[in-house]
Amino acid sequence: MSTPLTPSMPSTPVDDDPLARERAHLASSRGALRAMREDAESLDISDVTANWVNAQILERQIEERIKALADLSDTPLFFGRLDYLHAPGAEQAEGAEGEQFYIGRRHVHDGDGDPMVIDWRAPVSQPFYRASKKNPMDVGLRRRFGYTGGALTAYEDEHLSDPAEAAQTSKLLQREIERPRVGPMRDIVATIQPEQDEIVRSGLGGTVCVQGGPGTGKTAVGLHRVAYLLYAHRERLARTGTLVIGPNRSFLHYIEQVLPALGELAVRQGTVDDLVAHVEVRGTDAAAAAVVKGDARMAQVLRRAVYAHVSMPSEPLVVVRGSRRWRLPAYELEEMVRELLDRDIRYGAAREALPQRIAHAVLVQMERSGEAPDDRVQDAVARNSAVKAAVKEVWPAVDPAKLVLRLLTDADFLAEHAKGVLSEDEQKTILWALPGSGRRPARSVKAARWSAADAVLIDEATDIVERTPSLGHVVLDEAQDLSPMQYRAVGRRCTTGSATVLGDLAQGTTPWATRSWQEALGHLGKTDAVIEELTAGFRVPTDVITYASRLLPHIAPGLTPVASVRENPGFFDLRPVTGTAETVAACEELLRNEGSTGLIAADARIPALAEALTASGIGHLAPGEETTAETGLTLVPASLAKGLEYDYVVLDEPQAVVDGEPDERTGLRRLYVALTRAVSGLIVTHTTPLPPQLT
Repeated sequence: MSTPLTPSMPSTPVDDDPLARERAHLASSRGALRAMREDAESLDISDVTANWVNAQILERQIEERIKALADLSDTPLFFGRLDYLHAPGAEQAEGAEGEQFYIGRRHVHDGDGDPMVIDWRAPVSQPFYRASKKNPMDVGLRRRFGYTGGALTAYEDEHLSDPAEAAQTSKLLQREIERPRVGPMRDIVATIQPEQDEIVRSGLGGTVCVQGGPGTGKTAVGLHRVAYLLYAHRERLARTGTLVIGPNRSFLHYIEQVLPALGELAVRQGTVDDLVAHVEVRGTDAAAAAVVKGDARMAQVLRRAVYAHVSMPSEPLVVVRGSRRWRLPAYELEEMVRELLDRDIRYGAAREALPQRIAHAVLVQMERSGEAPDDRVQDAVARNSAVKAAVKEVWPAVDPAKLVLRLLTDADFLAEHAKGVLSEDEQKTILWALPGSGRRPARSVKAARWSAADAVLIDEATDIVERTPSLGHVVLDEAQDLSPMQYRAVGRRCTTGSATVLGDLAQGTTPWATRSWQEALGHLGKTDAVIEELTAGFRVPTDVITYASRLLPHIAPGLTPVASVRENPGFFDLRPVTGTAETVAACEELLRNEGSTGLIAADARIPALAEALTASGIGHLAPGEETTAETGLTLVPASLAKGLEYDYVVLDEPQAVVDGEPDERTGLRRLYVALTRAVSGLIVTHTTPLPPQLT
């Protein structure tokens, strides 16, 4: 059943009005949350901490706790209720009394510690997402709540244990899914579907790769999985850390409010470029050069170049201590070097171990001569000037940036270490000094005009020298656009942790776009990852996704088209126009509707469209700047549209979007992305013929 979406009459007694009772519980829960926050604010730690360091740590933890207990007036404190037939965990004996739980974004308890709202991540909340008529999971009733501007206005009941009641699509659930998009991305905690919930609640120990077409909710699933893992493994992840990696700053700004809305404030966000920011990126690569630099074979070239610095000793080592001289023959030193090479440990770690190996060999000689040296003597020998000189000669320090600079500017050095790995043409493609490279040899690391691909190479070389610290969990979104070397850079950040990989092979728009998830996971170092596919579309209207799916046979023939589950068909309109003025008019038309509006166009057409909008008195923002309902229009370059969504979209000149890419397939993929950003309606305007793949 579903109540009307209107407030109950004030004269109706609360005991006789279910909606009034639920409102009363909401008010009591908000009061309890406020009391929890006041308790946290009143904590006095002056007599608890032993020193100022502990005091600062505890103060920061309390501040984070207070922030997490914030009551957002426009965000429902709970969105559902479960009435169990029996007490969870108890035997289902006849006559056993069940329990009632309100499901919300965070836990709330009263003054006695009894729960008033259960965190959606708790095991007892799971049936809210997975229970069905076929498998009620001991739930007698599932109730969903409807809100308007933060006020509870409706409820809808589903009697899972009543075989006489037919299963029906939840109207409130459908309304929440189709609610207008305004401002940054919001959480989907009230609308998570069973197949999504399985991914969200998958364990910390395993890596999950989610292939999902436009509107399937893969980004939201990845973010909610982070929130779930932080709930289930908070202490472990507090030590090891979590990171969300997005394709660009606009995207990160768009999703940045999701986790805080779920009470999680400690998750870092960044891009792959942020991870590898060893040098300032001021240059760009031609596509051909970027493809070669992003190839996984470059890791072998770099490893060869790093370890080429190691040389075998040709002279014996003499260590002087007091009046005694201790001599190590060259062959013994060589054995130490070869043993370290065979152990395949990091270059820098081996370099640090070598002086200790040498010192140990000297101590053995001392003991044989009747002396009794201790650890202090060994450390002193390891710091001996002769030992330091020998190590510097045999195993010199390597600066990763200088190494990469030499590879990219010294043809002979590159040829020596790329022999049998890169062809001569590939070597020429990445050399800076050759015609067409757009680069000139630089005398120093600081003066070099590094590209983003160069920074990834430096990161790889840095890891060969010194191990990269690993995080507990990494979420990698829009992963289909990463190069193999970028996957390796991300994989280094979760070697001892797990990952959630999110993407859509059909939306790969880089020259090195991912061809298969199995291959990508190999580069990431997560070959045992589970690959899940989401095909139910909750965002894009049926007509829009059906039209866009005409491109799939040309861009990703093996993928299953997304099937829209939205009841609201939205609208879709193809409009031949005579010029920019009619495109601007289409924007004005859509701006009269509730929700956000985006004008997406080929990057080269953005300046002209911006000028036309301004001339018509229509203000506009860039992607990522949207924050409020008054935002109006966002002017979106096609290259930045990935991952974003708007209620209404005007897509300008599809053929120009295709032509703006280096090849047709990449252009069609870019067009597929642009076509699938609309939630409620899409208008396509064009003065030139549409791409033949769409007709």
